[in-house]
Amino acid sequence: MEKLEDREFQSALEAILFAAGEPIPIERISLALEVDHDVVEEACKKLADEYSYERRGIRLLHLGDSYQLCSAPEYAGQIRRAFERRKPPQLSQPALEVLSIIAYFQPTTRAYVEQVRGVDSSYTVNLLLERGLIEEAGRLAVPGRPTLFRTTMQFLRSFNLTSLEDLPPLPQTGEEAKLSQELQEAAQKLQAEQEEGTTPAKQSEVPQA
Repeated sequence: MEKLEDREFQSALEAILFAAGEPIPIERISLALEVDHDVVEEACKKLADEYSYERRGIRLLHLGDSYQLCSAPEYAGQIRRAFERRKPPQLSQPALEVLSIIAYFQPTTRAYVEQVRGVDSSYTVNLLLERGLIEEAGRLAVPGRPTLFRTTMQFLRSFNLTSLEDLPPLPQTGEEAKLSQELQEAAQKLQAEQEEGTTPAKQSEVPQA
């Protein structure tokens, strides 16, 4: 499995990606196949191009320093019909608002989220934590040391994003009321992209908060 062109190498790579069922770091693949990091990167890009060119039913997503197999977005309708009994509801508007604030201003505290929204958000923050869309990211160095929150890899997968740089742009504004409106619009755009996005292999969609 030393040569990139070796079909056995490509098959082994594909098997690892499929068996993972979640994003798998390039470094882990490199160790398993006993090749350099760059070789894995090139092989994954080649495999991704092959899936796309041949219009296969699967795609290979690049998520930060990891890769994950997922379903092709053009077959989302057929997939939903096949698993319609398992189809979960989408995130609620309050959950999307909280998630958007954390995504754009992470790491941030629950107090900041509530300042922007103007309402208590503890319940929604806890739901997003349970669903793995956000996680704790340490404590803010101020009296009381409030918990900081950030988005997770699950967030990127759920909204078909490669990195946080792919988030829809948020217009600059100094007015909190205007900011809240812009965040709601960004949340709605994220929701639309989620509905049109890919379905990770062995990964369920996001339930409603």
